[in-house]
Amino acid sequence: MSSTELPDVSVTPKVTAPTSTVRIAEGEQLRSAALPGLTLTVRSRPPVRPGLPPALFVHGLGGSSQNWSALMPLVEELVDCEAIDLPGFGDSPPPADRDYSVTAHARAVIRHLDASGRGPVHLCGNSMGGAVATRVAAVRPDLVRTLTLISPALPELRVQRSAVPTALLALPGAAPLFARLTRDWSAEERTRGVTALCYGDPARVTPEGFRHAVEETERRMALPYFWEAMSRSSRGIVDAYTLGGQHGLWRQAERVLVPTLLVYGGRDRLVSYRMARRAAAAFCRSRLLTLPDAGHVAMMEYPERVAAAFRDLLGEDQDSGGS
Repeated sequence: MSSTELPDVSVTPKVTAPTSTVRIAEGEQLRSAALPGLTLTVRSRPPVRPGLPPALFVHGLGGSSQNWSALMPLVEELVDCEAIDLPGFGDSPPPADRDYSVTAHARAVIRHLDASGRGPVHLCGNSMGGAVATRVAAVRPDLVRTLTLISPALPELRVQRSAVPTALLALPGAAPLFARLTRDWSAEERTRGVTALCYGDPARVTPEGFRHAVEETERRMALPYFWEAMSRSSRGIVDAYTLGGQHGLWRQAERVLVPTLLVYGGRDRLVSYRMARRAAAAFCRSRLLTLPDAGHVAMMEYPERVAAAFRDLLGEDQDSGGS
């Protein structure tokens, strides 16, 4: 992939009020930003004061902007917070071209930033969103001020056994098979399975949080494009893993020059904890936060710890003369 594949598109987005039943936490706002062939739902918190630098949060496979609702209130004194639903996830409809590759997701982030004029931002990504954010930072450094990656989906030679079912979604015909095999599962059973996979300690999920997650699962499962978004995005991750040369994600990580915070969980069942050292070596201005008891979504499990590390990262940016 070259920078020409992620063009600098300056199009004024059409912004409308949301009409969905997606949960909105206290202090949050939802809006819909329409671009040609693409509509993104944007979750934000009103800036606590004028002039705060912008931040953008990008979720992982099967996630949504709600994944950042625990972290954003803890950093709103530092940054003007926005989180997006990638195309086909959360409350964003599928892209018109049905392209769910990592490059396409990165292009969606770039188009949003170009259209909104918010860059450069403090860009944060989790899992697949970490791969997307890495690609954005490499090909459009003008849009990124710092980079925060939480369990980023960067290529591994030995994928953990617990991550294999997710990778299998990438196979042709796998999504319809998964849908048939799990058609009798309740939303509560699905949510418990995802929680067990993503959390280091599922007991950290409050009863209220679990209830909200079940409601969101029910809503998403009713979407006609749910399995398509999951399977094609899984395929996009696998394809990105196998891409070598200058377009590979590890090579692109080496091109990222901004201060970078890496967060890895010791109980992560999807992205191996052992990748932390390689990532710290790949990003030239990296700092590493390891959380031995965290799983795949540290910003949801330990938001205070992540917020403190993010605050330190912003302090480094200011010390280095970031504007």
